[in-house]
Amino acid sequence: MPEIQSNLAKLRREREVSVTHLAAVGGVTRQTIHAIEAGDFVPNTAVALKLARALDCSVEDLFALPSTEPRQRRLEQAVFLPGSEIPVEGQPVQLCRVDTQLVASAPSPWHPFLPAADAAIVERGTRAGKAKLEVFAPETDFDHRILVAGCDPALSILGRYARLAECELVLAHRNSSQALELLKAGHTHIAGTHLRDNVPTVRKLFPKAPVAVISLAVWEQGIVTAPSNPKSVRGIEDFARPAIRIVNREAGSGSRALLDSQLEKAGIDSTLVQGYDSLAQGHLPAAWQVYAGMADCCIATHAAARMFGLHFIPLALERYDFVVRKQSLESPRIQNLFDILYRANFRRELEGLAGYDMRVAGDRVL
Repeated sequence: MPEIQSNLAKLRREREVSVTHLAAVGGVTRQTIHAIEAGDFVPNTAVALKLARALDCSVEDLFALPSTEPRQRRLEQAVFLPGSEIPVEGQPVQLCRVDTQLVASAPSPWHPFLPAADAAIVERGTRAGKAKLEVFAPETDFDHRILVAGCDPALSILGRYARLAECELVLAHRNSSQALELLKAGHTHIAGTHLRDNVPTVRKLFPKAPVAVISLAVWEQGIVTAPSNPKSVRGIEDFARPAIRIVNREAGSGSRALLDSQLEKAGIDSTLVQGYDSLAQGHLPAAWQVYAGMADCCIATHAAARMFGLHFIPLALERYDFVVRKQSLESPRIQNLFDILYRANFRRELEGLAGYDMRVAGDRVL
């Protein structure tokens, strides 16, 4: 079947019709409407006719065969912001028109500015985990935010799209195991995980509490080395070389689990690996240590390697999933957040910026 070009999103916005209304009229889910808008799903004739009637247009206005000419990539010439290091292929940049020239600025993987905050601690509580805070805007209501715990660096991109959808995220950096424990304890709305066996792990951890698992993307994890791979690392077996020093991830992280499984497969005892006990809390912090020359290698995502212009050796494809309690799926704010996973612009950005495979985005696997 040939791919179909969908004009549904354009016509829906022009006519100011909501996704919820179209879903009700078409007898489909809101996720299906977003999938149709993204061009990932072609509706049957009955649904297409119902959508056309709801938007007061013809089916031909909604859907068309794409042009046989190859899609043109938009290429631009830009001035790279002076004071930055020499850019490398695949490195992400932000663009801004300054007077008559287009300027490209590479965003820092670290935040050089003070983070946004709602309050400051004024007194540590007597009970563990408790503190008295000064709230900067007393009238602010925090009930409509979504707390997401996870380690995917791309969660910041999801947060930006969420703001456009009037859905605010609070992001807490935690590894996969920690995020799941927070969800189990009722301290977070959503947990992100990329353990090797996500679904079996979730079922074991939540034997009684009904939860859903919804995929974000498939990513590559592998060995990250300095640019041009100066120490000629080719695989995990090189980690046993005395001249190779790694930086590891903390126990409970998906990257640590991948490393341990690869070492076991290669028959290498962890005591032979220089730096095995040296820890970095996250994909970007681990890649930064390689970038700064503090380590020769780490296990991280391809996206983290690209952020610093580092060499990458793929080891495994992994699926990054969101885990959420089933009762939370009925919340409009949670629905609005997961609807973003079907948006074509969001998918293209993660594919282009992070090299993620977004074909699974929004798929419910449990």
